[in-house]
Amino acid sequence: MTDPAAASAAFDKARNGLWASLQKHLSTVYAAEKDFRAATRFTDTFPFSAASLEPQQLLDYQHQRAVLRDLYVDETSQLDSLVKAVRLKSYQEDDKKLLFLMILGYMDLAETVFALLDTHRPTKLEPDEELEEAAARFERVRNFTRLNIRGLGSLLPRL
Repeated sequence: MTDPAAASAAFDKARNGLWASLQKHLSTVYAAEKDFRAATRFTDTFPFSAASLEPQQLLDYQHQRAVLRDLYVDETSQLDSLVKAVRLKSYQEDDKKLLFLMILGYMDLAETVFALLDTHRPTKLEPDEELEEAAARFERVRNFTRLNIRGLGSLLPRL
C-alpha cells in the first residue's frame, strides 16, 4: 500500500516542477513571438507578397519563421511526451486532471503564438510536411488532454 503523505509530496513536487517548466517554456515562446513579429514589421497586411520585400527583410523574416517553426515542432514533441508521462503516473485522477489542466493552459497560450505561422506568411509558401505533422500532433495532444480533463478515464471499464 502506498503512503498517502509520500504520494502527496511526490505529486506536489511534480506539480511545482511542471509549473516552473511551463513558465520557462512560455518565456521562450513569447521571446520567439517578439522576434517573429519584429521580422514582420514591414507590413500590416497578411499574407504579404515576398517579392515586394527588400532582400534583407526577406532573410530576416525567413530566419525568424524558421526559429518559430522549429520551436513549434520541438514543443509539440515535448508536450506529447509530457502528456504520456502524466497519463502513466500513479497519481490520483483529480491530481492528473490538475496537471493536464496546467498543460492545456500552456498549450492554449502557446498556440496563439504558433498560429502566427499560418497568419503572418507570404502569399506563396512552399508546403512544409513537418510543420503540418506538428500541427496535427499538437491538435491530437490537445484533444487528448481535454478528454482526460473531462474524465475520460472514469468512462473506461475497470478491469
